[in-house]
Amino acid sequence: MKVMFMCKTTVIALMTVCLSATLGAQSETLQTHVAALKESLTQSREQLKQYEWVETTVVLQNGEEKSTKHYRVHYGADGTVQKTLLEASPEKEGRGLRGHIIEKKKEELTDYMQRAVDLVKLYVPPSSEKIQAVKNAGNALPTTVELGRRVRLNFRNYQVPGDMLTIDLDPKNNRLLGATVSTYLDDPKDAVELVIQFGSLPDGTTYPASVNLKAPAKKVTVQVTNADYRKVG
Repeated sequence: MKVMFMCKTTVIALMTVCLSATLGAQSETLQTHVAALKESLTQSREQLKQYEWVETTVVLQNGEEKSTKHYRVHYGADGTVQKTLLEASPEKEGRGLRGHIIEKKKEELTDYMQRAVDLVKLYVPPSSEKIQAVKNAGNALPTTVELGRRVRLNFRNYQVPGDMLTIDLDPKNNRLLGATVSTYLDDPKDAVELVIQFGSLPDGTTYPASVNLKAPAKKVTVQVTNADYRKVG
């Protein structure tokens, strides 16, 4: 009986040591990848200040295009993104009572679409400060997708309670490969999903090449693409 008790105690002790070692290694891995991600985001943000580019935003409902806008984009002296509208698709006008109803619905949809577009700005590009805050709160978790080729970092409660920002990182050069977001507008029932693809400029600057937002509740899709980068000054 005494020998059995000692064996059980030994097994529990070994399991505790192994678990502690695993958690310690995972914590160290998370710290390493989060630091690399933050450095990559900060460096790319600074490098992008040397560029201007064209952003195209297309909003669709039920697969039908509702609006398309093209902007010339650059960083201002105060470090914020500045946009100049280059072109916008014409809006259709209705007549009579039916036209009034259409206009009413259009206003409601326009408000929703604008909030959906604004939601993209809260996640793209990811903020190194928010990522650190999520990590400090214990809401960050790393997973290996492809050993040596792709590491996935999950950040829960990134912008609002219950959301999830997932970023794929190339561990060899810390380059951002892609990201997804599960979030919502106003109410968790109004689920919204974002898929972000990153591109890389010749000097290694990483930028969000495309963002695809889907809001199933309103059957709204927002597609944002960034292209035609060129250095200014």
